[in-house]
Amino acid sequence: MKPILYVLPLVALAACATPREACINDAQRQVNLLNQQIATAQGNIDRGYALAEVQDIRTVTTTCTGTNEDGSTFTFPCQETQTYTREEPVAINVADERAKLADLVQRRDAAAIATNERIQQCIAMHPE
Repeated sequence: MKPILYVLPLVALAACATPREACINDAQRQVNLLNQQIATAQGNIDRGYALAEVQDIRTVTTTCTGTNEDGSTFTFPCQETQTYTREEPVAINVADERAKLADLVQRRDAAAIATNERIQQCIAMHPE
């Protein structure tokens, strides 16, 4: 459910965007994704290992409330399951990661040219 909480503000902001801004944002989406992947690969190379998200499930004792038939409330100890996300180091082949990084940079450069053309089309289609 947490990823939904991150997406909702973006959806709200997108609803406020002008048609020109929405078109430009759509045109830039692929380059932005490639930039994120490049940053991740560069970080992996700098550290010498990757970071993988791992979810841990724990049962914790907490206090719950209930309602009696007469409408009064009471508290009692109960157990609740919680999920925690943590990052764990993962071994990588740095040479493979460098090759991957070079490929991502090349793909980003090619995508940037196409993105610039699409942005110019957006500006032509939606003058302000």
